[in-house]
Amino acid sequence: MRRVADWLRACACVGFVAGYGVAFAQCKGTLYLTIDTGSMAHAESIADTLAKHQIKATFFLANEKTVRGDYSLSPGWDAYWQKLAAAGHTFGTHTWHHGYFRGDTGDGRTRYVHMDKKTEMLDAAGVCAELRRVESRFRDITGGKALDPIWRAPGGRTTPMALAAAKQCGYEHVHWAAAGFLGDELSSEQYPNERLVAQALKNLRSGDIMVMHTGIWSRKVPFALMLDPLLAGLKERGFCFATLPAKHESVRQ
Repeated sequence: MRRVADWLRACACVGFVAGYGVAFAQCKGTLYLTIDTGSMAHAESIADTLAKHQIKATFFLANEKTVRGDYSLSPGWDAYWQKLAAAGHTFGTHTWHHGYFRGDTGDGRTRYVHMDKKTEMLDAAGVCAELRRVESRFRDITGGKALDPIWRAPGGRTTPMALAAAKQCGYEHVHWAAAGFLGDELSSEQYPNERLVAQALKNLRSGDIMVMHTGIWSRKVPFALMLDPLLAGLKERGFCFATLPAKHESVRQ
């Protein structure tokens, strides 16, 4: 029952009043906004927009290079993550190096390519170490707060071995819905913000997991500028928002 109550508190429902039945009756559907680390160029504005709409999101953390010249899990960002944690957002691991899983070798290892093109061959322990390094740093930042037992592979690219290894050490993989891909990684010339917002408003359905980033290096006109009208439009359609629910929890070993 406590988990249900926690979930309801995380749900930003139109016209929410106390009482489970009323809350669900007034929600026409629930969406799950997830935000992956990136350049962090729009991290502050994203946090402000979420606060404005009283929406909780799930952040997937990796130690990525930022527009400040440091990394997203460097000490200079501690206050930012602390503020989000205190506000009730939830967090998963996005791998430490933000590398891509490029295929299993058949001998119990998987090929893992860092952003700087360095390649490692990781066994199950290596995959777990890559995921748990983020959790260790997050605990340092937050004074012992654990990540939720979920992870997302950069680019959503997984392999059978990586999935199995992560699950063995306590992390369930979370992808996103096709309609939930908000497109902030795409060219702003070919996919202008207005088109992406209209597409999301048209296609998103209850239960969809959405994905965006704290900043994309390559996009000239950042999509984060449209988060405010997007959330407003989705709320007008009667959607509630929640962090990823208990169905993604697993037992840590």
